[in-house]
Amino acid sequence: MEVRELGTLDECRSVDPFLASVWGPQTPRLGVELLRALTHAGGYAAGAYLGADLVGVSVGFLAYDKEMSLHSHVTGVSARTRDRGVGMALKSHQRKWALDRGIRAITWTFDPLVRRNAWFNMGRLGARPVEYLVDFYGTMPDSINAGSPSDRLLVVWNVSDPPPDVIVETSGAVIVVPDDIERIRSTDPAAAHRWRLRLREQLQGPVAAGQVVGFRRTEGYVLGP
Repeated sequence: MEVRELGTLDECRSVDPFLASVWGPQTPRLGVELLRALTHAGGYAAGAYLGADLVGVSVGFLAYDKEMSLHSHVTGVSARTRDRGVGMALKSHQRKWALDRGIRAITWTFDPLVRRNAWFNMGRLGARPVEYLVDFYGTMPDSINAGSPSDRLLVVWNVSDPPPDVIVETSGAVIVVPDDIERIRSTDPAAAHRWRLRLREQLQGPVAAGQVVGFRRTEGYVLGP
């Protein structure tokens, strides 16, 4: 697998069709013009390739809050290569890109109900949650998020520290999340909505208080003192 920066016109043209293949044809477009401007101005866009096949994309922009950071706006991985390390390869590329520019933190948001993503972000990478964002993007039309408030968890990854070599599941009280919220959304949207409201109520306060100290892979968010 090769991960490389994107920037040519043809590379920028490939991003929106790829993201639509991940989230469905209603996925909002980033736009070739924006991607060309973003990469030319020093923003981040990278693709993961297996041979000639594009199997992962990540796009981000520089942000500033007391110090410079990279905000990873969107990262998508082809479903057929989901268990082949593409996500980790993209994040490793992001980390090196940031460190080469003296940037010590990468931020991004994710749906806190998606257990595998929470585990990857917090358990595998060691990112920490800093803000619970209610309905952050408003109504989203893509096939994965449609019909659900777009609550997101903002995390910070300190790239000055390497990802943990040994994953230790933290002990403490647990806020449970479902095993497969995407399946629940497709089979029982009302139950998926109840999960959203329940997690929002349970997680907002602990995140704001800095009490979320880890993620247990088979259960959910771990609370400390």
